[in-house]
Amino acid sequence: MELSKTFRFQSQNLSSFIPFCTINNNPLKNQLPFTTKLINNKPKTTRLTVTAKRKPPIEGVSEELNNIACYNLDFAYSRRRVRSAFIEVHQQLDHCLFKDAPAGIRTEEWYERNSRGLEIFCKGWMPEPGIPVKASVCFCHGYGDTCTFFFEGVARRIAASGYAVFAMDYPGFGLSEGLHGYIPNFDDLVDDVIEHYTQIKARPDMRELPRFLLGQSMGGAVSLKVHLKEPNNWDGVVLVAPMCKIADDVLPSDAVMKVLTLLSKVIPKAKLFPNQDLAELAIREPSKRKLAVYNVICYEDNPRLRTGMELLRITKEIESKVEKVSAPLFILHGAADKVTDPLVSQFLYENASSKDKTLKLYENGYHCILEGEPDDRIYAIHDDIIAWLDSRCSIK
Repeated sequence: MELSKTFRFQSQNLSSFIPFCTINNNPLKNQLPFTTKLINNKPKTTRLTVTAKRKPPIEGVSEELNNIACYNLDFAYSRRRVRSAFIEVHQQLDHCLFKDAPAGIRTEEWYERNSRGLEIFCKGWMPEPGIPVKASVCFCHGYGDTCTFFFEGVARRIAASGYAVFAMDYPGFGLSEGLHGYIPNFDDLVDDVIEHYTQIKARPDMRELPRFLLGQSMGGAVSLKVHLKEPNNWDGVVLVAPMCKIADDVLPSDAVMKVLTLLSKVIPKAKLFPNQDLAELAIREPSKRKLAVYNVICYEDNPRLRTGMELLRITKEIESKVEKVSAPLFILHGAADKVTDPLVSQFLYENASSKDKTLKLYENGYHCILEGEPDDRIYAIHDDIIAWLDSRCSIK
């Protein structure tokens, strides 16, 4: 699922974070989604052990599959094993993106080793044979997510309208190599995305076609960073509930930031970044919210300390450069989104220098508007994206 309310700090005093340093006396210990122990092996030597809680069983699947779903997902080989076991389950889920997926779409999955030596999972969706390809659409997924669950259905609908859709899992997410949920440097992640999509755009069947970025939530931040690094290489950017600014009233205090900064350098991979569960606020439809548990390879634990600090850093950077956003821009946001504030999209729309820019707010819409709304709203949002792409392709 998407990044939970990582940045919506309610407390502005340091005491709310001291338990991370003095775990023996932690009054919140039983409320955290992990257990902690301090083990003294030698004088002046302290080791912190973090153990994830076992996931609750998933309804409607066998005990064997539930055991597989509880694998340690820190490493890619485990995530790939879990995903493989659940592919058939996903295809039978009662969700319009799975039940009503267009037929005839050609799909391809592959792995490629990038210049940093990481094996990256990649996927493509092409229109059925005989339908001309209008353009390429390159997707950037949200925090903790993957391109192999709900987006599968979104991609098929876009591909059925004549687009070649491509996606990748970032290092540390989904099926790509890397420690699960760990972003040591956001700029490296952006460079990985640029590297992969540069290869896609250079394909003989793609190089003469328009190319668009599609980013959701944190993927909106990734898309904006990609555009800012190569401003003339894209014909348009579509952003869905983008994470590109943090409201001043929810930023942590300077004292808290100092503690988080220190901890992120000492134990960067620890899952200790403040976080709240926003599952009920991300997906509007209760029946669809229940299906989120089947996204078995998403990252669900507290953000790792370094990851949280990188997300704070990158949103501040994007906020300071928003006026440099110049590509044709289509921003879509649920008006009732409690994960990323719709006012952030308003800020982006008003300050971007793009001459061609559109902001569309969806009444009562939550965060995951591509997949979590009522069926007719989901289809309408997909149609809005396709119509915007069609109009830009005709201009091109």
